[in-house]
Amino acid sequence: MNKQTFSLQPFPSTESFPDLKITGNISRNANQLTICYNLGGDLKKITVASPSNAPLRKHELWEDTCFEFFLGIKDSARYWEFNLSPAGHWNVYRFDGYRQGMQEETAFEKLPFSVHNQADALVLALDVDLNKIVSTNQGIEIGITTVIKNIHGNVSYWALTHKGEEADFHLRDSFIVEL
Repeated sequence: MNKQTFSLQPFPSTESFPDLKITGNISRNANQLTICYNLGGDLKKITVASPSNAPLRKHELWEDTCFEFFLGIKDSARYWEFNLSPAGHWNVYRFDGYRQGMQEETAFEKLPFSVHNQADALVLALDVDLNKIVSTNQGIEIGITTVIKNIHGNVSYWALTHKGEEADFHLRDSFIVEL
């Protein structure tokens, strides 16, 4: 098993956002991927969707506070975008190349994950079987990201690294975790 910790950085911006910290860990055991995000700080200043009794696959989750990661196969242009809402809603998209051929990934019928929301911390954890999209012997590269929307509607973009002049989670050279 290969377990790594991470700390996300906000994209440099002139906007004022609450004092937040986004950390976590990620691991791959055979083809089981586990990722856990820890969002800490003054959560009263950001919008966090209330838990849903019936989580659904939904589009455009990135328009609100959303935990995301991008998974690519080493030496391949193909990659996937995983979106996880604190409400329990989710989606997975497949791309043939940089922002090309976006399609909903139908290999996943559900994406169960847990969310624990407290006054000063939110923990989101996902354990997903990757056998539906990659084989165990394929190396993968991951970009870990989060979109945070504050109570005034302003958005900040958090990632392991920001390689572009604008926030762009799809840039392949920002998929810096190798598992």
